[in-house]
Amino acid sequence: MKINSPGNSLTAQSRNKTAQYKKLLPGVALFLGQLSCVFAAAGLSAEPVTAPLAPDTAARIAWWQDAKFGLFIHWGPVSVAGAEIGWSRSGERRGCKWPDVGKCVPVERYDNLYKEFNPVRYDPAEWAAVAKAAGMKYVVLTTRHHDGFSLWDTQASDYKITSPLSPYRKDLVRPLAEATRAAGLRFGVYYSQPDWHHPDAYTERHDVYKTYLAQQLRELMTGYGRIDLVWFDGLNKPAADYGSIELNRMIRELQPQILINDRNAAAEDFATPEQRVGAMEVNRPWETNMTICRQWSWKPDDTMKSLDECLRILVTTVTGGGNLLFNVGPMPDGRIEPRQVERLKEIGAWMEQNGSAIYRTRGGPWANGSWGGSTYRDNKIFVHLLQNPSLGRLKLAALPHTLTAARFLNGGASIPFTQTDTAVTLELGPTGFRSPVTILELTTDEPVKPGQVLGRGASQFDDTAAFGTHCQAVAQVTVTSGEAKKEADARWNVKTGGAHQPSVTFDLGSVRDLTAFSAFSVDHSAHVSDVDLRLSLSSDGETWTEVYRGNYGLPQWEVPLTSFVAGIEQPGRPARYLRVWLDYGKASGPLKLGKVTLYAR
Repeated sequence: MKINSPGNSLTAQSRNKTAQYKKLLPGVALFLGQLSCVFAAAGLSAEPVTAPLAPDTAARIAWWQDAKFGLFIHWGPVSVAGAEIGWSRSGERRGCKWPDVGKCVPVERYDNLYKEFNPVRYDPAEWAAVAKAAGMKYVVLTTRHHDGFSLWDTQASDYKITSPLSPYRKDLVRPLAEATRAAGLRFGVYYSQPDWHHPDAYTERHDVYKTYLAQQLRELMTGYGRIDLVWFDGLNKPAADYGSIELNRMIRELQPQILINDRNAAAEDFATPEQRVGAMEVNRPWETNMTICRQWSWKPDDTMKSLDECLRILVTTVTGGGNLLFNVGPMPDGRIEPRQVERLKEIGAWMEQNGSAIYRTRGGPWANGSWGGSTYRDNKIFVHLLQNPSLGRLKLAALPHTLTAARFLNGGASIPFTQTDTAVTLELGPTGFRSPVTILELTTDEPVKPGQVLGRGASQFDDTAAFGTHCQAVAQVTVTSGEAKKEADARWNVKTGGAHQPSVTFDLGSVRDLTAFSAFSVDHSAHVSDVDLRLSLSSDGETWTEVYRGNYGLPQWEVPLTSFVAGIEQPGRPARYLRVWLDYGKASGPLKLGKVTLYAR
C-alpha cells in the first residue's frame, strides 16, 4: 500500500535503516499479506473510525474513575539535552503536519543521545513511592515517543535502551511495571504510533511500518504482566494509517481488562484534553494530561507550577468529572527532580486531609467554574471553593434532594444553610474561606442521582441585589489585532491575533461600580496552562490596577470584583475600563473568550 505523502523518496541512510528493521521482522511478507486481507475485509477508509464502546466499559473503568489522580512520566535520552521529547528533534517528520520550528536539536545529535543516556540512579521503587506519596493511584510511562526510541528490549528495532551502543543496556519498563504493582498502584503504557526515526513510515513500505507497530504493542501486552491502560498518541491520523481498529482489537484480546484512550482514531474508553482542564462532562470519561512544569521531559530550571496552582487544576478537573494525569520528566541520571518530588509530596499532604472529597467521587451535581465545583459519593456532596464567596454567602442552584446537614470538611464546624425550590444558600461567614481550597461536606436524605449538572449556564452573579445587572452591552470594545462580536444576548465573543500580550479592553463610557466578570474558554490549544488570564481596572485609561490573575487553562472564569468598606469585603470597584489580557512572555499567542459578561450596579 502506497501512502501519497511527503517523504516517499529514500536516502541511502533510510535504506540502511530499512534493512536493519527488516532483519528484526521475520516473516514480514506473510504477515503483511494476511494483514492486507484484514484491512480489505474491514473496509477501512481514510476517515477516522469510531469503534463502539465495549458493553463492559462501565465495569472496566470504575477503578480509574475512583482513582482520579495519576502520574505521567515522559523520559528518554532527550533528557541528556534538556530538550522536549520528540518535538525538539529536527528533521523530517513524515506523516506529521507540524514541521520542526524554532530551536531544535539536530537530528544527528538527537538520534545519538542514547549513547550518552546512562540512568544509573534509576530506582523504580522510589518512583512508585513518590507517586503513592502524592496520592496518585496509577502510573503511565512513555515506552516510546514520536522520536522512536524504545525504553524496553523490543525485538522490532535496534534503536532501544538495550542496544549494544547504550551504556545502560537494561530494560526500563519492566522494573517500573513490577515496582508500581508492588506498591499497590495500577500501571499503564504510553505508546506513540508516529515514529519519526523509522525509515518506512509514510513511504511505499508503510505496511512494514504497520507491522512494526503491531509487533511492539504485542510485546508490551504479552511480556510485562497486567497492563491496566494504554495511552496512545496518534496525532489525529486516520485509522487506516496505523491499522487502529485491528491494533485495539488485538490489545483487548491480550489484555481484556485494559482501558484505551481516544488517540488511536477511535473514541474507546476516555477522552484526553491536553495541557488544559477539560470542560465539565459527567457522562463521557475524560482525563486532563498536564505537566508539573512547562515541558513534558526534563529541562534544567524549568518553571514549576505552585502548590496552589496544582491544587486548583486538580480540583477543577475532578469537579468537572475528569481525572488528572500529572506529568514529571525524570533527569538523565534516573532521578525525578527533587523539587518536583517535594511538590508532589505537598499535594499528597493535602490529599491526606481532603482525599475523601476526591477519591471514589463523581463530578457534580452542580456545574463547576472558577468559583469551584462539587463532587459527590452516595449521600455526600463535597463543595470545593476556589475563591471566597461574596459576603461569605454561597448561593447554588436548586437541588432535587433534601439537605440534612452541612459542615466544613476540615474542622467539622457546622454551616447554616437554607434550601428552597430555587436555590441552596450556605452561610460561611466572613472567615469561612481558607485559600487555596475550602471544602464543604453536605449530607442529603438520599443518594445523589448521577449525571446531574445543575446551574449550567447560570452564574453566581445572577443576584441583582448584590451584583447589579449586565453592563457589557453598552461597552466600546478594543482588541489586539482581532475581533469582538456581540451575541444576541449582548454577551461578547473575543478572538485576538497572536501577540506577546494580547488583550481586550471594555470601555463603559463612564465610571461604574463594577461587581463581577465572567467568561468561558474557547481556546483548546495545547499550551494554555502555561499562561495566566489577568484582569485590570482603570478609571482614566492610563492608571491600571490588576485585580485578578488565574490559569488560562480553566474552562470558565467567574471573578467577583470586590473592595473593602469599613473593613468589610463587598461587591463593587469603581472603574470605567476593564482590560482582559495574557502575557506570553517571549512567545506569542491569541486570547480567545466566549460569552464575556460584566456586572455593575
